[in-house]
Amino acid sequence: MSFKIPNIIESGYYKEGHVQGIAVDEEKGFVYYSFTTLLVKTDLAGNFVGSVKRLSGHLGCITFVPEKRMLYGSLEMKHDQIGRGIIGRTGWDPTEEDAFYIAGFDVDKIDRAEMDAENDGVMKAMYLREVLEYYKGTDAVSGKEHIYGCSGIDGIGYGPVFGAGKDSEKKLMVAAGIYGDTERDDNDNQLILQYSLSDFDKYARPLEQANPHKSGPDSFENKFFLYTGNTTYGVQNLEYDGYTGNWLVAVYKGKKGAFNNFPMFVIDGGKSPEIAPVNGRNGEIGNLLSLSETFGIEGNNGLRGVAFPYGQTGMASLGNGEVCFSVPLANKEEKTFASRVVKYKTVPSKAELFEEV
Repeated sequence: MSFKIPNIIESGYYKEGHVQGIAVDEEKGFVYYSFTTLLVKTDLAGNFVGSVKRLSGHLGCITFVPEKRMLYGSLEMKHDQIGRGIIGRTGWDPTEEDAFYIAGFDVDKIDRAEMDAENDGVMKAMYLREVLEYYKGTDAVSGKEHIYGCSGIDGIGYGPVFGAGKDSEKKLMVAAGIYGDTERDDNDNQLILQYSLSDFDKYARPLEQANPHKSGPDSFENKFFLYTGNTTYGVQNLEYDGYTGNWLVAVYKGKKGAFNNFPMFVIDGGKSPEIAPVNGRNGEIGNLLSLSETFGIEGNNGLRGVAFPYGQTGMASLGNGEVCFSVPLANKEEKTFASRVVKYKTVPSKAELFEEV
């Protein structure tokens, strides 16, 4: 049995930070919202059910895996402009160490307000060592800080391996954040790392944020590049759409004049990666993903994108041609934030690709 998802769901307002991602549990009828340092759970009418607090870092995009009854999200603990902004707002910086994780939440345990991420047994995390290396390292191509322009991680989705078919084994795909640096040419690709749920089950453990653990796999399973042109902080939300078999990629627009700087791109999930030189990487060979040739409109440099304004703060595919998108809201006087979850249907003939139900 699955619940019918309403056309509009209001999250309610929270002080912790603007909405970063949403996920929908159709089986039991719940919605999850990442508010940067707070995870909120409501029912489908928007009634508050529970929350998880005391996250010192940036909880970004989230994705729900029904067969595991788990919610996974990207978790950054860092000290760049974004990290310092969070520290300044919360007044809490438990460690000087930078660290990046896939966080996993046992959603059925979230049944009351302000559960503690560390002490209430609701969250575990798996360490991503390569992300830290990319974030801290110097790029051999440009000579600049941050390999590939990596600012950490944000977008995360769960779906089949690229090109393997809709019924193949599903994986966690984690997108690196990419700094919007217009003075370099080696950061025009999105970087997506592949991990398995079995790795998470093996390595994830509770996270003491004052003493971040390093329990994680030695390496990702695979690494992919998607040429989109530079964006502002990379993939904000990544979502597999079982209806089309493609992946939706929502970004904050880039600022390089050579590109159209679309807010959304669509990865052709049915096409296997091409092993070839990575654009702007001085001959580096990588697994190159393909943009859909069907959806959206043609832009500069042969890059096809979608002129749809939402998705950066959350999207959840229902697998039937409908996708829920988060419309971010804010009360500037009270400094509170909310999400209006709106259901759209896929219309391939539209340049915007989606139309409100």
